[in-house]
Amino acid sequence: MSADTRAAGRCHCGTVKVLVTLPAKGCIHCHCGGCRQVHGAAFVTWFSVPREHLKLSGREHLKWYQDTPRSRRAFCELCGTHMLYVSERWPGDVHVTRACIFNDVKIDPGVHLSFDQRVAWFPFADSLPRVASGMRPMG
Repeated sequence: MSADTRAAGRCHCGTVKVLVTLPAKGCIHCHCGGCRQVHGAAFVTWFSVPREHLKLSGREHLKWYQDTPRSRRAFCELCGTHMLYVSERWPGDVHVTRACIFNDVKIDPGVHLSFDQRVAWFPFADSLPRVASGMRPMG
């Protein structure tokens, strides 16, 4: 497997590591209130892959919690880095935060999701499509 076909990443402290087989099914900037609050950011960039394309080390330090009745999020219990998201909206897929990936791979966002929930204080000047909450743009 070449470096072009996998994405490697980790949490901030390096305890939880991810290795993802590419290509990604999709990549989005999410503006929903949950993502913004959990990450403390104006939006979060996620990419998705089939769950079997994700390998984890340090899994015992990854803590999952029920975010909504239909979705769960995972973070490193040591440093607090939020890394993964799964939802019934995308069965069989896992979403990985793009910022956790440190090697140079082409995983570029294709859309702004939940753009109707965006913060007013951040200017968006790109030409990516803007999709309202409840839509399904990602694989």
